[in-house]
Amino acid sequence: MKAFVTGVCGQLGYDCSNNLKARGYEVVGSDLLPADGKKDYISLDITDEKAVFEAVLSVKPDVIIHCAAWTAVDDAEKAENRSKVFSVNLEGTRYIASAAKAVGAKMVYISTDYVFDGMGNTPRKPDDKSFAPLNVYGQSKLEGENAVSSILTDYFIIRISWVFGLNGKNFIKTMINVAKTHDEVRVVNDQIGTPTYTLDLARLISDMIESEKYGYYHVTNEGGYISWYDFCLEIYKQYGLNTRVIPVSTEEYGASLAIRPFNSRMDKSKLVDCGFTPLPDWRDALKRYLKEAQL
Repeated sequence: MKAFVTGVCGQLGYDCSNNLKARGYEVVGSDLLPADGKKDYISLDITDEKAVFEAVLSVKPDVIIHCAAWTAVDDAEKAENRSKVFSVNLEGTRYIASAAKAVGAKMVYISTDYVFDGMGNTPRKPDDKSFAPLNVYGQSKLEGENAVSSILTDYFIIRISWVFGLNGKNFIKTMINVAKTHDEVRVVNDQIGTPTYTLDLARLISDMIESEKYGYYHVTNEGGYISWYDFCLEIYKQYGLNTRVIPVSTEEYGASLAIRPFNSRMDKSKLVDCGFTPLPDWRDALKRYLKEAQL
């Protein structure tokens, strides 16, 4: 099979590309960086409809894994950025989906728990349609979801949260860097969810595209629901740091342009129901990540 992976320079796109190659797939990646002679890479701005169709028609993939997105949640709230956010997360996604339809390719669209309102403490099921995004990023990703589902029938929409991977910025790297220069840190303890290691997620995506069990899925690592405070404690424990971690409420922490959901709990039982192997415990994922990242 041949796969086309967008956002290949990011955390998830990088791992998806590598996992597929390890399975013997022919993989072509795309991102905004120059190609510099790479034969398996296309420099692509997904907001350019003509360029998207030219790229996809030239590759003729069996599956497109669409990881490219605007993910800077706070910057998305700035008035000067909002049109760009929707250009990338909605229009770019629509172009990718339309191109997938033109070549008869399956599509994987990476979405987020931010499509929900984050209220209550009940885990959201993947087929729950009670959407109410709290911020611009969440709204743009929801509209991207709707674009995919309105254009295609052979699609996987995968909602994830609290992502970390080797190839990019993430909470783990940030907290370790802060701890190296501070005796104590303040971390919110009233936003609840579960981390997602892109290396594990990439494996599951590869499993999914080898099936025809299309639809909506929620995917994070296993190990239960935690707060960012809990996550930070475990990071410092495994890394061997003695930095004091002070739990604070979202209101006390402040300094955020975008409203964050308090409840990022997602029900992942559909994965098992459909015969897929869930991701490992997040503590195990963190241990493997720290060993690989060598921070």
